[in-house]
Amino acid sequence: MLELTAKLLGGDSTDLTSTVGYDSIIQHLNDGRKNCKEFEDFLKERAIIEEKYGKELINLSKKKPCGQTELNTLKRSLDVFKQQIDNVGQGHIQLAQILREEAKKMEDFREKQKLHRKKIELIMEAIHKNRNLQYKKTMEAKRLYEQRCRDKDEAEQAVHRNANLVTQKQQEKLFLKLAQTKSALEDSDRSYQQSVTTLEKIREEWQKEHIKACEFFETQECERINYFRNALWLHVNQLSQDCVQNDEKYEEIRKSLELCSIEKDIDFFVNLRKTGSLAPAPVVYENYYNTQRNATPVRSPVPVPISR
Repeated sequence: MLELTAKLLGGDSTDLTSTVGYDSIIQHLNDGRKNCKEFEDFLKERAIIEEKYGKELINLSKKKPCGQTELNTLKRSLDVFKQQIDNVGQGHIQLAQILREEAKKMEDFREKQKLHRKKIELIMEAIHKNRNLQYKKTMEAKRLYEQRCRDKDEAEQAVHRNANLVTQKQQEKLFLKLAQTKSALEDSDRSYQQSVTTLEKIREEWQKEHIKACEFFETQECERINYFRNALWLHVNQLSQDCVQNDEKYEEIRKSLELCSIEKDIDFFVNLRKTGSLAPAPVVYENYYNTQRNATPVRSPVPVPISR
């Protein structure tokens, strides 16, 4: 943590007013928050897909005929099949709700981090503003101080240059101007030094707060990466668990199919639709004239029993 803080502190370069390192941290944190939002949106979209798929499966199992005229054991297997497809659909709807809950947790985590981070950012913004204003004042005081130095040097040169060339009155004016420039120089020197002293106090405060901010941001980023990683892990586990639960439902179908008996279904159909155990008697030829001569009617042959 201290190593990262030092690097990012040094990342502001030799320019006291530069915020290159700080801006890099804030940009990285914003990117991390954006990445969490993208995963949150991904979960929401996945939830929509899961819910739609679940509802379609339920509608399919309830409304679409699937071997509706089958009998006995195969019919029971088909009933189990449609019921388990319905259950699979219900499972996808439940998964959709779980995904929405996970997305909400991610949103809450993002907003919580944003709220805590905002407090630190406001402090740093105020410190940066105060530091930059004082730096500007100090540079202005330095500029004025240097100008007063030049003015004093010019006044001294004028006194030395014109020592034997001007009248007494003119010399007095030159000495008066020199005295004025020295006085102005002393005032600007004091003001400049005071500005430098004030700036140094502000710089020390900024550095201290900058280090604290870096440590806070690094802690937040560790928490974010850990939370994001765990959220991904949980999501994959949820998908895996859904597959396991679906396979358990499909196993019920397989167990039902193992109980399906071709012989029993054939016997069931025969017993349900049978018309008797005797085949119809053969139709014999009957001579019309013979029938008229014989008073006794011709009897049909006896029906012959048949096997299956």
